[in-house]
Amino acid sequence: MEFLFLVVAILIGYFYIGYYIFLWTLSLFVKRDAFSAKKKYYPFISIIIPAYNEEKNISQKIENCLSINYHSDRMEIIIVSDASTDKTDDIVRSFIKKTNNKRIRLLRRAKREGKESAQKLGIENAEGNIIIFSDAATLIETDSVLNIVKNFCNPDIGCVSSIDKIITSDGKVSGEGLYVKYEMAIRRLESKVNSLVGVSGSFFAVRKELCNPWPKDLASDFNVVFNVIRAGKKAILDEKAVGFYKDVLDEKKEFERKVRTIIRGITVLSRNLDMLNPLKYGLFSWQLFSHKVLRWISPFLLILLFLCNLYLRCENSLFYTILIFQVIFYIILFIVNIIPVQYISFLYYLKKISNYFIGVNLSIIIAWWRFIKGERISMWQPSQRV
Repeated sequence: MEFLFLVVAILIGYFYIGYYIFLWTLSLFVKRDAFSAKKKYYPFISIIIPAYNEEKNISQKIENCLSINYHSDRMEIIIVSDASTDKTDDIVRSFIKKTNNKRIRLLRRAKREGKESAQKLGIENAEGNIIIFSDAATLIETDSVLNIVKNFCNPDIGCVSSIDKIITSDGKVSGEGLYVKYEMAIRRLESKVNSLVGVSGSFFAVRKELCNPWPKDLASDFNVVFNVIRAGKKAILDEKAVGFYKDVLDEKKEFERKVRTIIRGITVLSRNLDMLNPLKYGLFSWQLFSHKVLRWISPFLLILLFLCNLYLRCENSLFYTILIFQVIFYIILFIVNIIPVQYISFLYYLKKISNYFIGVNLSIIIAWWRFIKGERISMWQPSQRV
């Protein structure tokens, strides 16, 4: 039992802070320029926008894509309607007719099959060497496409992820929370030392030849990285490629979105377990275990640690002290979530951290339960945003 407690404690510590230290240490021996060489590079690109009932966003999205800084004769915009039932298709057709812009195309699925299926139809009809995927509700910064595409002048790069920025109800860019800052720090280091494990699903780019296979039932922002790694290339982060999207309107629905995202992630991993073989994929396999596997088992590790600690509490004073600290920690989480703290800045931020900690771990537990029961998710419902 003591050995089990030690192993679980090490895994938890490694997940929350050790992985960052591991990547940071590796980064000291990697030259940044190795994966970030850029020069003038203007391949033909295809911007693919999957859309399901996006009548509120699609006009602004098309105008945003037309305003980006890139050679107009070297790009096309493909909107793929996933059997939309609102005015999405009519708006796109009207836009094309009004502007007579041959760079814009509308494709439509007769039957709704999900985001990845819509993306696949776009890929099959795309003429570009570089495919850029972007959600209808995401607005791209003017130079972001130019910045993201330049990375592909390096033949080792197979996929490039943007960074996400949230716009609040008052139109301002939201500041990053503690977790987001930490997650971005992890991604920067992953990008520097080897490869990202996952990309931003709302805005990323990939070489067209790496879009095969493109399973209709697997989350593309995770599965595409496996295509890239199997091809011997890397997925990186470009912080000069920025996508803006509005904050969610309903926090309860946002929690459900997190659960669905985790189910989709677990599904992708379950179909690609060979990627965890370090003899074949080296450092990437360890990154995958550290970033994804440990994240998705972290709540169970926390529960197991507490139960082991409870069993060992009478063994010696150290175990008893650790148990007391655990109890105090969870009591604090509970208290800051039930008392009004908006007027006390320290407690307010502590509450936000505790809410996130509880929300993430609870969403993982629920996702595993639904996955074990056989739930798989290929359809997506756009989140309602402010």
